Amino acid sequence: MKVIIKKLINDSEMISNVQKFLFSQIKKEFGYGYIPKWHQDIVNMEEYYVNPKRNNFFVAYNENCEIIATIGIRSYDKDFPQFRGQFSRDTTSSIWRLFVREEYRRCGLASKMFSVAENFANCCAYEEIYLHTHKTLPGAIEFWTKMGFITILDANDDLKTVHMDKNIQGLEINTPSSVFQYAVML
Repeated sequence: MKVIIKKLINDSEMISNVQKFLFSQIKKEFGYGYIPKWHQDIVNMEEYYVNPKRNNFFVAYNENCEIIATIGIRSYDKDFPQFRGQFSRDTTSSIWRLFVREEYRRCGLASKMFSVAENFANCCAYEEIYLHTHKTLPGAIEFWTKMGFITILDANDDLKTVHMDKNIQGLEINTPSSVFQYAVML
């Protein structure tokens, strides 16, 4: 199967399709819909991912032009009290919205999506990548650990949040000839 990974552009139809995909995945994985304080980046994709030069969002399509996976990367913009002074917008990027449609899991697509985001972060001279995930997501901690992340805080909160970090400063990452579009055979 051929998979094409593209950079999200300022195209209203593309953005609308990505938003629908993201909200359907959130509903499937977490059991809830739109929550304004958690989903501003989805509602305002141009502001969070398209317009800022050091932010990006990648979308994977199957041969039928259906969205099958997404991942966002942007400058660290959270204000978690426990991390004040630890992360910087200038040196820290953060991963957002890695979703893979269920029938496309366990074939390396999530790893490829992360690789694309990591390459982008490296090209933008970020030194590290932050993310948070949840212990309620099957395989999430194991996946991110396999990608080189370490747990920096297990919040033990109601959402079972785990904060993770990966240092990419000085990593030699092969930059593909076209940073924003990839064809992957699965």
